[in-house]
Amino acid sequence: MNPFLPSSATINRLTRRNFIQYSSIYIASSLIAACTNNNQPSTKSSGLEKVTFGTNWIAQAEHGGFYQAIATGIYKDYGLDVTIKMGGPQVGSGTQLLMGGAVDFFMGYGIDAINAIAQGIPKITVAAIFQKDPWCLIAHPNTAIKTLADLKGKPIYVSASANITYWPLLEAKYGFTDDQKRPYNFNPAPFLTDKNSAQQGYVTSEPFAIEKQGGFEPLVFLLADYGYQPYATTIETKKELVDKNPELVQRFVDASIKGWYSYLENPQPGNQLIKKDNPEMTDEQLAYSIQKLNEYQIIISDIAEQQGIGAMSDERWKSLFDSMVDTQISQPNVNYQQAYTLQFVNKGVGYYKK
Repeated sequence: MNPFLPSSATINRLTRRNFIQYSSIYIASSLIAACTNNNQPSTKSSGLEKVTFGTNWIAQAEHGGFYQAIATGIYKDYGLDVTIKMGGPQVGSGTQLLMGGAVDFFMGYGIDAINAIAQGIPKITVAAIFQKDPWCLIAHPNTAIKTLADLKGKPIYVSASANITYWPLLEAKYGFTDDQKRPYNFNPAPFLTDKNSAQQGYVTSEPFAIEKQGGFEPLVFLLADYGYQPYATTIETKKELVDKNPELVQRFVDASIKGWYSYLENPQPGNQLIKKDNPEMTDEQLAYSIQKLNEYQIIISDIAEQQGIGAMSDERWKSLFDSMVDTQISQPNVNYQQAYTLQFVNKGVGYYKK
């Protein structure tokens, strides 16, 4: 554990994509191999094709469908022997892992996919498990705060990654200013102390931790409901694999999506594997996260209701790109359409639930 990083307990409770995006500053490439061990069962059959999938954080309910597809044999049914390599604060960025060949598929993010095209990185998004990004802002119960706009002028604890993701939208749409920002040190103590403040979080995790530590139910504003619309928990891979072996890509996408349907119906098999990979994960936290995934329609909403989990649309990607240009986190000349393909999704709910 790097001495400048928080404890593992704090990590599990309170941090996610901010470390994912910036973790490369903490590690050398030699650490990648050291962080790939896992406790999942391994299929020995020589008839199965080995595939490695990298997640964007330590095992949790937000990764449940992928674990479920291993636990219930769905990947095996599709001829795949899948190994999940957990992410975390000391694991390199997903793009590094993917392009370096450490994983075949990675759990990505819409904004990062478009930025990769701008940088000439040949990766591509083939499915989007989360129709809504779980990022939220969390505030103390206050009769003067009814909507996200009411946080204008109040101190807000945010990570550095906010500057290239959601903060520009808050500035442009709601008049938030840089002097509101306070450094988020992956600890809720400053927020709990200052009743006039807010902090960032994942709707499936940080509110739960705040309830436990603060003894109150916080106000939660899901940014996706206020105009922040990137796809999240995507499946991305190298363009080379899509070109050379689309049949493998299709099998992995189909099996993963079926794993998510199975997980939402009965998460117990997947949760058992999650807890093996992440022993600090509790049943209570898992249940809370699944409840919030459903309550906020993180996975099944928009066109996914008809076209199946993982669905994407040209219109949604264009809207995301336009918002990135409007908030000056992307140049207008980027060929954003190279960031994704609809080839492997949008087959209808019935197709995935057979």
